Amino acid sequence: MLVIVGPTGVGKTALAVELGPQFRGEVVSADSRQIYRHMDIGTAKPTPQERARVPHHLLDLVDPDQELTLAHYQRLAMETMKEIWARGKLPMLVGGTGLYVRAVLEGWTVPQVPPNEPLRAQLFRRAEQEGAESLHRELAQVDPAAAERIDARNVRRVIRALEVYHETGRPISELQDKRPPSYRTLQIGLTMPRPQLYRRIDARIERMIEQGLVQEVRDLLARGYSPDLPSMSALGYAEIVRYLQNEISLEQAVALIKRHTRRFIRHQYNWFRLSDPSICWLDVTMPCFRQDAEELVRAFVRQD
Repeated sequence: MLVIVGPTGVGKTALAVELGPQFRGEVVSADSRQIYRHMDIGTAKPTPQERARVPHHLLDLVDPDQELTLAHYQRLAMETMKEIWARGKLPMLVGGTGLYVRAVLEGWTVPQVPPNEPLRAQLFRRAEQEGAESLHRELAQVDPAAAERIDARNVRRVIRALEVYHETGRPISELQDKRPPSYRTLQIGLTMPRPQLYRRIDARIERMIEQGLVQEVRDLLARGYSPDLPSMSALGYAEIVRYLQNEISLEQAVALIKRHTRRFIRHQYNWFRLSDPSICWLDVTMPCFRQDAEELVRAFVRQD
């Protein structure tokens, strides 16, 4: 399996679309926002032209008011890869959601605990009333290993860990195990100097506005999707909702999207570390970048 990772906006999809036809590849998306239907512009889904060049899987899986658990994603990804292998093709796991990539690559055994909606609602209310740190402190008491791994600001993951503990009586860190798969993988990481990446992201956000991001969010609200849904907390959507609710100007919303995206990029580099020896990092600003990527994949597939 070929894996292409890196921060948002660095060019992962573009590389996959270049490599796919050469190596009989098919993309398995590892993006936790592109799973939602009706959310295309703000999540930078592959264009129809890109999908025509290379088959893309695991896009548009659920509506914005539905949930896709990590366990469900992992199962779909593995099933999809098996189907691609059966066709004699190369699965290409492509995306910037570290949780998705790690779950597949490291063979996580994800706790099969169904959502307890009343408990979740109660915990979300506590987070609003007492602050996210309060829930994180509670998690640290019952599952210090999970608390160390989960950022206190990631309220949904903190709540999920508490939910698993309350439902099973066991810490989620004990229920999570790793069973690395037997297939070979090549991980290619894409990077570029941070100032250039930030400029590229700023330009992409401006294009999203030109392409109709405001109308896309307006349509989602008109369909009845609540601004409080987890899907609507995605980069770009939460800020545009605030603009549509007359809380901020469009210029302020765009500035916030840019700022929050830069923060997200820093978070992604915590998942995909430049020092990770299992990832072959390529600087996309180098003239020989695409040639180097092709040579890496060519040598990898020849090992069969």
